[in-house]
Amino acid sequence: MSETKILHNIITLTMLILLVSLSHAETSKHSMKYLRIDLRHIDSHGNFSKLMLFQRMTRRSHQRMIRLVKKTHNLSQFHSNLVSAAQTNVYLGSGEFVMDIAIGTPSLSFPAILDTGSDLIWTQCKPCDRCFNQSTATFDPSTSSTYKMLPCTADLCKTLPAFKCGVRNSSCQYQYSYADKTSTAGNLASETITLGRTKVDNIAFGCGNKNTDGFPGSSGLVGLGRDSLSLISQLGFKKFSYCFASLDEKKQSPMFFGSLAYLNKSAETGPTQSTLLVRSRQNPSLYYVSLLGITVGTTKLNIPSSTFALKNVGTGGTIIDSGTTITYLQTAGYNIVINAFVSQIKFPVVNGSHFGADLCFSAPSNSSFNLPKFILHFDEADLDLPESNYFIIDPNTGLLCLTVLPSPGPSILGNLLQQNFFVIYDIGENKLSFTPTQCDKM
Repeated sequence: MSETKILHNIITLTMLILLVSLSHAETSKHSMKYLRIDLRHIDSHGNFSKLMLFQRMTRRSHQRMIRLVKKTHNLSQFHSNLVSAAQTNVYLGSGEFVMDIAIGTPSLSFPAILDTGSDLIWTQCKPCDRCFNQSTATFDPSTSSTYKMLPCTADLCKTLPAFKCGVRNSSCQYQYSYADKTSTAGNLASETITLGRTKVDNIAFGCGNKNTDGFPGSSGLVGLGRDSLSLISQLGFKKFSYCFASLDEKKQSPMFFGSLAYLNKSAETGPTQSTLLVRSRQNPSLYYVSLLGITVGTTKLNIPSSTFALKNVGTGGTIIDSGTTITYLQTAGYNIVINAFVSQIKFPVVNGSHFGADLCFSAPSNSSFNLPKFILHFDEADLDLPESNYFIIDPNTGLLCLTVLPSPGPSILGNLLQQNFFVIYDIGENKLSFTPTQCDKM
């Protein structure tokens, strides 16, 4: 064999090895540097007016707030018929934003609810003993060459709040019962998932064979909490971010994992501020921040900082959440806030309870006006909100409603308050950052 031919064969073999290596790197969760996914609001396909949209979001937010209260507070303070359903309420379920992911080989695409308040990734699976209706085909693990059931001895199985073992520990069978009596049950397995154009192998997920209704517009859920089962933990990223576009404009919202969390600076409209994330030993999956005070108009309200503080027993605190639209403030602090708005806004107060609002005004039609400032003071950061992030106005009726409600438990910073802010969760640095941004320009 000539030297030229030998050299050619060596080069060809080297290229083949390189291509195999690159192919493996594209599907390895340990080699990914960044990832972008576009989100859509769960009501984006509906033809709703602003107030109808607000009414739907408020109804869902109220149910989610109840679940959070039950999760973080003593269940004995609630009605007894809710207690039994809430005893494994580790995950919240449902939410407001949906992402498209694909699972298996060959892959099957489906919409999944995004949830920063939970950890498990799950979808409905065949054979389906009990499933809710979904717009896409149900995943059939028997058709996928990359599906593997995880044994009961797997580390991730042991992180589940409730599970049982199959014959000879061959499978890890989970069951979650949510506070609103929805549930999912099935096998914990691993699969190849596709996020955008990126395939990632060996991601643990719940393959649900028994699932009750309560997750409209989706075929499952993707948890982004702080525990090991969540997508962010399994991908090995130390930060993720999102930028929620105005909810009534039906535009997609970008979400970033990894180093892309700090790109697209040209859309920013203000400086970045940061505050530390607070971790609860009782609820380690949730993202807490230190809310120290509130300003309405030019007045910093006389609210003790302890009002919004996380207690040693795990109660109280302030949670930032993607799956709740409305912002909820602990009741004592909330009452001071609404009294301040009532004293500073000179429009007539009207009843907006049919839309789910607690405080509404009758605004003059066809005229411009300025509303009092609403500023949240965190540890080392101040969130100065645009009016559209805390008031909603119906141009047809002139109804002007505050999008903040009281909570008997923790305060919850909802996604309406976060819209048009680039929000970065830096888990490695234990820090939350927010930047005023035109999210639809990213």
